[in-house]
Amino acid sequence: MLSIANLSYKIGARTIIKDSSINIMDGWKVGVVGQNGAGKSTLFKLIAGDLKPDGGSISMTLRQRMGMVRQDIPETDTALIDIVLAANEEMAALWKASETEQDPNKLGEIYEKLGDMDAYAAPAKAATLLTGLGFKEHQLTEPFSSFSGGWRMRVALAAALFVEPEVLLLDEPTNHLDLEAIMWLENYLSNYPHTLLIISHDRDMLNKCIDHVIHVDKGDLTLYTGNYDTFERERAMRLGLQQKMHEKQQAQRAHMQSFVDRFKAKASKARQAQSRMKALEKMDIVDAVIADRAVRFTFPNPDSKIPSPMISVNHADIGYTEGNPILKRVHENIDLDDRIALLGANGNGKSTLMKLIAGKLGAMKGDIVRSSKLRIGYFSQHQTEELDVESTPYREMRELMAKKNPDVKEHVVRAKLGAFGFGRDLADNQIKALSGGEKARLLFAFMSFDGPHLLLLDEPTNHLDIDAREALVQALNDYEGAIVIVSHDPTMVERVADRLWIVHDSKVADFEGDLEDYRDFIIQTARNTKRQERDKKDKPQKQSKPTPKRSTGEIEADIERLTAEKEKLEAKLADPALYNDPKKAAELQKTYTRISKELEDQEAAFLAA
Repeated sequence: MLSIANLSYKIGARTIIKDSSINIMDGWKVGVVGQNGAGKSTLFKLIAGDLKPDGGSISMTLRQRMGMVRQDIPETDTALIDIVLAANEEMAALWKASETEQDPNKLGEIYEKLGDMDAYAAPAKAATLLTGLGFKEHQLTEPFSSFSGGWRMRVALAAALFVEPEVLLLDEPTNHLDLEAIMWLENYLSNYPHTLLIISHDRDMLNKCIDHVIHVDKGDLTLYTGNYDTFERERAMRLGLQQKMHEKQQAQRAHMQSFVDRFKAKASKARQAQSRMKALEKMDIVDAVIADRAVRFTFPNPDSKIPSPMISVNHADIGYTEGNPILKRVHENIDLDDRIALLGANGNGKSTLMKLIAGKLGAMKGDIVRSSKLRIGYFSQHQTEELDVESTPYREMRELMAKKNPDVKEHVVRAKLGAFGFGRDLADNQIKALSGGEKARLLFAFMSFDGPHLLLLDEPTNHLDIDAREALVQALNDYEGAIVIVSHDPTMVERVADRLWIVHDSKVADFEGDLEDYRDFIIQTARNTKRQERDKKDKPQKQSKPTPKRSTGEIEADIERLTAEKEKLEAKLADPALYNDPKKAAELQKTYTRISKELEDQEAAFLAA
């Protein structure tokens, strides 16, 4: 059990968490939610011991391990699978000790511990985690240093999952994942055997993976039972009751204040007036329900219509290296009323296609035709890194608008920013002081100030909390132009898009179906890929004639043979003298593991027959 008792934490004069207590039982899967800046990541750091509380305590059941995704894996040429295997420090230390230990009794104990930890199956488990998170089999032995930041975070996530701690903390684990990897992770976390705490702005994942919610709000930690949708319903009910109680108390307060104002000067009523004044001072006023949802914003609609198709891509090859296109023979149109979502694993070419549509990349072969009056607003997930952090939203917006109208008035600039929640104070603040969500909103304002006919959104939700994502969905649904979106948020895709394009195997094609059909497609594709890889491995050993079906008698004979071999190996492994020869002991352990697996397979085949 994880116990949080009277926890308090401050940063300067600001209280992040105040005198909060919560008990999390073993096996619970808990979503930690709240607005950006509410203190969710701070809570994780307090639980992990990276920060010291100003008051209260956090304790866990004895011998329970805690795990988080490491952010500090050093630059190294170590293979991916070896980094994941090394994450289980106890297992890695036992393997290392087995290479140097000379005492046969101690060596026997080491191999026994490794067997209890299922260490011989560890490489297969590590490979499963890495491939589930999107790595190809041939990449598992490639050096860590050859991968970019997003892929490195997948390795760190695989390492945390491999250790399988009794308490696992995951802070935005889907930020660097594509939709395919998220679907795999949802299934994995749903079946995680221990306690899980997850910070996520992915509503779909929270609904599928959690059974409790901790809401971090105004310094308080409140525990709810159920998934995210259940939490929202229950919280809405609580807020409704709170508002009614506030209104009742305000009416009571007004009545008491009226009595005081009327009679405090009269000697005959002075005592009663004083009594009511004291009651007013002591009155526990229930907070009013404050509208603390995300700032609503609107995309300006195009001021003119243009004929469809706005864009035609005609048998185009697209890429960066001549003779080696990423996408081939792309042939698609975009109309004014299109709402298109691009599906496909990272690296398949979704962002490349977006750059072509935006005019930032040309076609290697074929051509692309755009309407001469077409205006495009383009949001890229990397644009936040290009902002001038020393400048202000107002200065940057004015400079942008002045390119089209040098005499643009201040109130016009501020009105454009105001449509995205930037009042005067926020608009005149330095960009470096803005939160990730505020920077994303600023980019939305920049890309759409001139009322574009087409919005291109490449991962627009990475820095948005759940409420801000809801605001974005509403703004997109109110927008009257065309939209092409790449997003790993299934809720966003389902609520915004009415057409799906799949980017797969160097092709772009319409996908007939919804996201549930796409999930089935991913599963089937993964099965086909594994089958093909298995067939390639087995091909040299394949016989020219099909293997005849085996009878139950033949399978029984194999079971008897393997059982006898296993018993002989167990007798040898039980002999302390064996461990005088560490190399031979290790070989016998490997053989024992292989025979045990073959025996399981034959027993399964017998049952199937």
